[in-house]
Amino acid sequence: MAHTEGVVKIRKATVAGKFYPGTESALSAQISEIHTEEIPKMNRQLAKKKIIGCVVPHAGYIYSGYEAVHFFDLISQTDEKYDTFVIVNPNHTGMGVPLALDANDYWETPLGSVELDREMMELLDIPESAMAHQYEHSAEVMIPFLQYFLDYRFTIVPISISRQTCENARTLAEKIFTTNKSLQKKILIIASSDFSHYVHPGEGERKDNLVIDEILKLDSEQVFRIIQNHQISVCGYGPIMTLIEYARLVAEKPVAEVIRRGNSGDVIPSSEVVDYVTILFFQES
Repeated sequence: MAHTEGVVKIRKATVAGKFYPGTESALSAQISEIHTEEIPKMNRQLAKKKIIGCVVPHAGYIYSGYEAVHFFDLISQTDEKYDTFVIVNPNHTGMGVPLALDANDYWETPLGSVELDREMMELLDIPESAMAHQYEHSAEVMIPFLQYFLDYRFTIVPISISRQTCENARTLAEKIFTTNKSLQKKILIIASSDFSHYVHPGEGERKDNLVIDEILKLDSEQVFRIIQNHQISVCGYGPIMTLIEYARLVAEKPVAEVIRRGNSGDVIPSSEVVDYVTILFFQES
C-alpha cells in the first residue's frame, strides 16, 4: 500500500460551510439544536443491544440531521467504547478507483481531527485513492456527529464504493470481517445512504418501502434487484448491502430496525423531496 513514512497527510473538510456550519461554535450549536428536538422521539432502549452498524443519511444537516442524529445519540448511550468506525459510502463524483480507502492519515473538521485506522487499512487489502474521497461528502458528514457525541478517542476507516454490486458488497463485508477477526477491535459499520431522490413524497415512501422491506429481511440480493427493477434512486445501496452481509457474518441473529424516517419536505415543503431513513443493525440477544 503506497504510503509515505513520516509525512502526515490531512484531508481538510470539503463540505464545511455547505452541508454543515464551518465554525466549531455554529456546528456544535446546530447539532445540539437538532438533538434536543429529536430526543423525545428516540428509543434509547436500543442502546442496550449489541449494535453492529447503521444505515445513516448524508445530506445537509438541516435536512437529514434529524434522522441521522438518532444513531449517534444511541452509540453515546451505550456502555461500549468503539475503537473504529468503518464508514462505507457511495462515490458521487465517480473519481478514483471503484473501491477505495483514503490515502490520508487524518480527517479534519471544525471540531478537530480524527485519525484513520492505518492498522486496519493495511490489512484490508483495498487500494488507496485520495481522489475518491477528496470531494466526497457522504463520509465526511458523519465525522462531526461522531466528534460531538463521543467523549473518547476513536479512529475511522472511510471506504468509497462506486461500483455498487452484490459481489463487491459481499467481498468488502468479508474483508472487514476477516481483518477484524485478527485485530479484535470494537468496530461499527456506518452505511452512508440517502433514499429516493427528488420524487413526490408519496412516491418516495412507496418506493422506499419496497427497499426497506428487503433490508429488514437482510436480503442484499433482493435489495439490489428491487432498486434496479423499480429504478429507485437510493444512492448508497452498495454500503447498505455491505452492512447486511457484514451483519450476517458477525451475528447469529442479526436484526435491522428503522429508528427514524423523514424527508427534505419536512424542513422545506416541496413536491420533490429526498428521503432519509436511519436503520439500526444489532444482534438479537
